[in-house]
Amino acid sequence: MSAAKTTAIVLAGSRPGGDPMAESHGIKMKALIPVAGKAMLAHVADSLLNHKAIGNVHVLAQDFAPFWEHSDTSALETNDRVIADVSAATIAVSVDAVLDQDDARFPMLITTADNVLLNAPMIDGFLAAAESSDIAIAVVEKDVLLNRYPDSQRTWLKLRGGHYSGANLFYFGSSQARQILRYWAEVEQDRKKGWKILTIFGPWLLLLAVTRLLTVDQLAARVGKKLGLTINIVRMAQAEACIDVDKDIDLIMVEQILAERAA
Repeated sequence: MSAAKTTAIVLAGSRPGGDPMAESHGIKMKALIPVAGKAMLAHVADSLLNHKAIGNVHVLAQDFAPFWEHSDTSALETNDRVIADVSAATIAVSVDAVLDQDDARFPMLITTADNVLLNAPMIDGFLAAAESSDIAIAVVEKDVLLNRYPDSQRTWLKLRGGHYSGANLFYFGSSQARQILRYWAEVEQDRKKGWKILTIFGPWLLLLAVTRLLTVDQLAARVGKKLGLTINIVRMAQAEACIDVDKDIDLIMVEQILAERAA
């Protein structure tokens, strides 16, 4: 019997109040900003739809008319494997609504429309490492990124044993993973306090984290124990896994990397 296909969810909506990067490019939605001559969402959708392990692809956005009218993404409207889901007020509520659907299938891979460098080796590595987890979170270690791209600037989570940057790849292996969405929603209410989620799990866990007494795996294990979940941190081998298009400087770097791949 062949392995079950992984459902993909692509977060392609706009931030509340609009996205400064989209506005600076004169484009209504950030997911339609062209990167190497093709809209960001088209890059990500192609990588997912062309991967043998991926089944249906749910795209979450507030308004799909701009996608269906755009030459790079119009074909997604008639693709039988693409499901357009209108986003709710927050990412957590939007993802939870997808999981409520009758045709929702686990496992699930969640990513973003600005994760333009996503490719088959990244998907292969992440899914292989995430297998058997309730939740898996992809990260890139600081040395891995800076050895390959020494000028890259990222926000680092500093813990005992290493510094890590998020890779915009998440894995829900079972319906039990839905528990984390309640805490995700709490964090979305106050994006400026990245550590806020740890206060929800107790002051001692926050203290252990900020004083760097825990490794990233120990932190995941403690949160998982609190929720009764298996949470795994997947260290990505590809430095590019944490390079998304959040600023114009990222756009320049991503276009250079895509040009190198093409060459």
